Amino acid sequence: MTTVAVLADPPHPDVALPDLVASSPLSGSEAADLYTALLRDTVLAVDRSGGELLVNYRPADALGLDVDSEAQIRSALDGVVDADSPRFEVQVGETFAGRAGNTATHLLETEGVGSVGVVRPEAALLARTDIDGAAMKLRSSPVVLGPAPGGRVTYAAFAEPIDYADCYKPPALETLTDRALDRGFDVDFLDTKPFLRTATDLAEILVRVRTRSKAEAIVPPHLASWVADSDLAVTAHADGSLTLRR
Repeated sequence: MTTVAVLADPPHPDVALPDLVASSPLSGSEAADLYTALLRDTVLAVDRSGGELLVNYRPADALGLDVDSEAQIRSALDGVVDADSPRFEVQVGETFAGRAGNTATHLLETEGVGSVGVVRPEAALLARTDIDGAAMKLRSSPVVLGPAPGGRVTYAAFAEPIDYADCYKPPALETLTDRALDRGFDVDFLDTKPFLRTATDLAEILVRVRTRSKAEAIVPPHLASWVADSDLAVTAHADGSLTLRR
């Protein structure tokens, strides 16, 4: 069984999706609502998979907030999973790579779990099937990565530890692959899916969710609800780029 660590921040307007707020019409409050939806869907996907859920959160003082991080995240997840089913632990590390690496190393080497998956709520369309598919691939490849546009990574799974120092250095997909190959490990990949960071990412995700909803295809339920209530429109340009507008 893979232990899947969801590395999450409290869904607070001052820290939720800052690059998106800086590049889009969304306010901090709207971004916090979107982040809550993403967090709920990610945790739900892990809970429905064959993996064991670990919610790994950053403490409020590391974010400059005067809140209870765990309480805010528990409140966001109310009604999504059984209140007693997730395991909650504080993240340790100054950077995302450090926090992800510390979590993976601790689980693999100290707790002796068979494999570890690392995901952030920003992996907006990650599904239960992706998590279970990665678990199957880990039987033959010690490292499995979910690519995202721009050389980013939606999901990283490890049956063996690698050198995690700066392992998410852009392009993270190549950096993580090189670290695995340096250890002599085979690497396998999931299908490419979006990772939500900027307005361009959100425009792509809006198009995907709206079209899949129209076609009655599977969509992350909480993200789909947020999209349905959103007044954001997507404009397509001659060069193929997408932008957001109200």
